[in-house]
Amino acid sequence: MAPMPICIIPARGGSKRIPRKNIARFNGKPLIAWSIETALASDLFSNVVVSTDDAEIADISREFGAETPFMRDAFIADDHATTADVILDALDRLPVSQTACCLYPTAPMVIAKDLKDAHQTLVTNEADSVISVTEYDFHPLRAFEKTTDKRLQFNWPEHANSRSQDLPELIHDAGAFYFFDVKAFREQKTLVMNNTMPFPIPRNRAVDIDTPEDFEFAKHLHRYLQASK
Repeated sequence: MAPMPICIIPARGGSKRIPRKNIARFNGKPLIAWSIETALASDLFSNVVVSTDDAEIADISREFGAETPFMRDAFIADDHATTADVILDALDRLPVSQTACCLYPTAPMVIAKDLKDAHQTLVTNEADSVISVTEYDFHPLRAFEKTTDKRLQFNWPEHANSRSQDLPELIHDAGAFYFFDVKAFREQKTLVMNNTMPFPIPRNRAVDIDTPEDFEFAKHLHRYLQASK
């Protein structure tokens, strides 16, 4: 039997647009608790580890069952640190593993089946990584841009009269989770690798919680999804 993957949840303390976002109350729990509990409920991981620079986040993470075996250094917890930087730092501090998952603390709509199925996709296809993706709300090739005098023009005028169904299917990172082969990740140091596969997430479960408006919308959507189970 292949070794179990590890789960890394990156949760720094700083958040400018939503203060203390990762532990803000979200439908009865700190936001990060939903990700921790989903990871644990999947029974997929040998360890569910929160990488944080913040003592309060570490305390709350342990309360909900995650491990916090180290505190992240300040230089890798600022606005310039990338997800890849944080994962590499965590991997250097954790037991050796063949595969791993980065699960964001701001992904309360992820369910355990997503994690299990995405991991199976990684293993079955011998992929370097599997990224959660979703469809755009509106097709990006029909986008406008503002001119210097604040008028509108098509960013891609060749598609001004194209029907959405005639345009190529484009998808984007759902901002939920990434599974990856640890050896390949150490070599390429990016989550979009030479052999990366998509894992589709329904659009109604892919919300980028970046502003207070996003946060409130996500809470309403999450309550609806919970009630629909």
